[in-house]
Amino acid sequence: MLDRQKIDWIFNYIGKPVLTGLFVAALLMLMFPQFRGDSTDFNNLAQKDDTASSDWLGPVSYAAAVRRAAPSVVNIYTRKLRREKTHPLLNDPFIRRFFNYQQQRLQSSLGSGIIVRDDGFIMTNNHVVANVDEIVVLLYDGRDVPAKIVGTDPDTDLAILKIDVDQLQPISIGDAMDAKIGDVVLAIGNPYGLGQAVTQGIISATGRNGLGLNTFENFIQTDADINPGNSGGALVDVYGNLLGINTAKLDRSGAAGMSFAIPVNEAQKVLNDIIQYGRVIRGWLGMDATPLNQDLARHFNTSTTRGLLVNGVFNTGPAQKAGIRPGDIVIGINGTAVTDRHSSASQIADVMPGQPIKLEILRGIETFTLTAIAGTRPVIAQ
Repeated sequence: MLDRQKIDWIFNYIGKPVLTGLFVAALLMLMFPQFRGDSTDFNNLAQKDDTASSDWLGPVSYAAAVRRAAPSVVNIYTRKLRREKTHPLLNDPFIRRFFNYQQQRLQSSLGSGIIVRDDGFIMTNNHVVANVDEIVVLLYDGRDVPAKIVGTDPDTDLAILKIDVDQLQPISIGDAMDAKIGDVVLAIGNPYGLGQAVTQGIISATGRNGLGLNTFENFIQTDADINPGNSGGALVDVYGNLLGINTAKLDRSGAAGMSFAIPVNEAQKVLNDIIQYGRVIRGWLGMDATPLNQDLARHFNTSTTRGLLVNGVFNTGPAQKAGIRPGDIVIGINGTAVTDRHSSASQIADVMPGQPIKLEILRGIETFTLTAIAGTRPVIAQ
């Protein structure tokens, strides 16, 4: 056994330092809780990291979305016979045989389209197929088939085609109303006739109008590259759902990253109306109006600077029957304040003929509400 002297020596030179260190460590942990590595705090930190990850990080690849949507996107090739002006002498067969001159020349153009139903209906832009003599659709699986035009809607620059083949894969339809600024989108089409290609971007804006491209404009704006041949192609979300039909890009000097797509919700109305009625049915009030501005407001001595100044109404039209007069200012439509002419025109067009439209009218200093029954918007020859 150790004697008393050895025990004292061990305690003084080994035990005391150890006990002192343990005491200091305990004191520090009491004074500074973060040194304890509390498991609750760690779990909270991990939870915050998980939340941040789900909010900020996107997929490494969009290949799954492309695999889902690409088989529904087709290449469209069109041909048009162009008649050349000729000298009257060339109408003589004897003279014409000395000249290798053709009075007709074949012009080709290209675009894209989207299979929207398994029975062969394809959606594209009207300008892709307008005034052409032949349309050929090249499918994703390599088949090329003739297509016919079922109907067109120049007001939105949309056209519906039909092909008669089987084993088609219609695209999955999304909801453009759910699209948010900053969402990642993919544009799938046939740029420059090179074959199907995919570009990626984000949604820059929604509800764009006033560009002068179509009569009715409610574009999704993106920075995905849209080039000649992409027109009529698909704008899809990261899951491969159709959000819009790619239509155009801003063609101005120095402009870049500004492309526009027609929302799929509006395109579906065009599709359904053309299949059911042969044309698109839109509401109509029968009045001509000018957006109010500060100069007009001063001229008419009114305090409001927002609204539609009625210039004239059609005889026996819905507006006249409702009691609207030239000089009235429309400041609200169906409970929504008038902000611009394009939005109001689209709002009226979306009302089915025969349905009521409540109009808030400013006449002089008096404000009141009238109810008009929507008529059918006349077809305007293009």
